[in-house]
Amino acid sequence: MPMLDSYLFFNGNCAEAMQFYAATLGGQLQALLKYGDSPEPEHCPAGSAERIMHACVIVDGRMLMASDVPAGQEQPMGGFALSLSYDTPAAALPVFDALAQGGSVTMPMAETFWSQSFGMLTDRFGTAWMVSGGAKNPAPQG
Repeated sequence: MPMLDSYLFFNGNCAEAMQFYAATLGGQLQALLKYGDSPEPEHCPAGSAERIMHACVIVDGRMLMASDVPAGQEQPMGGFALSLSYDTPAAALPVFDALAQGGSVTMPMAETFWSQSFGMLTDRFGTAWMVSGGAKNPAPQG
């Protein structure tokens, strides 16, 4: 069965973002490779030697991968959100708060019809997140 994991593109701050995500999500940073450290550094895009060519954080057996775009190809992130689900609101709230530091909250953590606690934010790196804590039991079908 295929596995679906996420890959993010940053504008020169990939290393900082991935180290933050590893610490905040309780993950393990598996890779942080610079363009200039590739086996063929002569093919490194101009001005990109210190940018990250590939990074990977493992969170509960799943991969969050990322890289910096080559210098001169910067663009904002958009059109997606990463979704985090926790068993309880108490487990979700500190992660939501940590991700929100320096970013912008678009929906504060609150009860919804599908979750005991749900919120949305864009972190300081431009990554959009949806955080849930405590799924509600669906209504019985009759």
